[in-house]
Amino acid sequence: MENLIPIINKLQDVFHTIGQEVIQLPQIVVIGSQSSGKSSVLEALVGKDFLPRGTGIVTRRPLILQLVQTENGTTEWGKFLHCKDKTFYDFNEIRREIELETERGCGSNKGVAREPINLKIYSPSVLSLTLVDLPGLTKLPVGDQPEDIAKQIEDLILEYISNPNSLMLAVTPANTDFATSESLDIAKKVDPEGRRTLAVVTKLDLMDQGTDAMDVLCNRVIPVKLGIIGVINRSQKDINEEKNVSDARKDEMNFLQKRYPSLASRNGTAFLAQTLNRLLMAHIRDCLPELKTRVNVLVSQFQSLKLASGKP
Repeated sequence: MENLIPIINKLQDVFHTIGQEVIQLPQIVVIGSQSSGKSSVLEALVGKDFLPRGTGIVTRRPLILQLVQTENGTTEWGKFLHCKDKTFYDFNEIRREIELETERGCGSNKGVAREPINLKIYSPSVLSLTLVDLPGLTKLPVGDQPEDIAKQIEDLILEYISNPNSLMLAVTPANTDFATSESLDIAKKVDPEGRRTLAVVTKLDLMDQGTDAMDVLCNRVIPVKLGIIGVINRSQKDINEEKNVSDARKDEMNFLQKRYPSLASRNGTAFLAQTLNRLLMAHIRDCLPELKTRVNVLVSQFQSLKLASGKP
């Protein structure tokens, strides 16, 4: 079972190299509105600061993030598919490379592009996962954003989540009305029964005094079949003061045990990572018969083309 995710990752790399995805591969697509906490969730899963930050649209190209669990040592590093010969040991350099590659693909304006950036992160402290980070949903153009930016982003998200083999990680902040969640709304367009959707509620610590997310976390507001998991993001102050992710995880668990003692073991970043790893492996296993059939058909087609062309 543990080998399933690396196999899918290799197929993903091959299809990206040849410039087309001929098979719809299993993956987890992360969706949410701008400032919903998507970047903080991803960084918490990795345990490192590595994503660009700022106001407006920061993620302007899909980021295909493959987390690879290493067995020995403490060294952590990253590799990009577009610069195979370079290994990044400094996660600040990884962030800078994402920014540079985004500008190469999108230009300096605030538009979005469909061409993904492929990043592998190797670490003994991650669980093997394949995640796709997409631009955050927005309503209106700001500054020099294209007039149709909201539609561009929605179309890009729909392109990824319409893949029936994808799972969706719908991120919603707890300090907004869960019933109006934009991420769950767009997920429902392609997954009306919720069979492929897992919800993550961020910013539990920023709710108004006297309120809590108990009903949401207990799946009583909008039921989500794969479940709802609450997490605590690092605040902007934490980021400015360079609070590391491991300390943030400890504070997160302390908060959950204090405010939601009966639910603490089923929430938090560590539980989210375990859940995503389990769901992705089970999902790949379910998709495997169809994938094997499709690969065999492609191999047969390729061999027929070689015979027809007379090439060895």
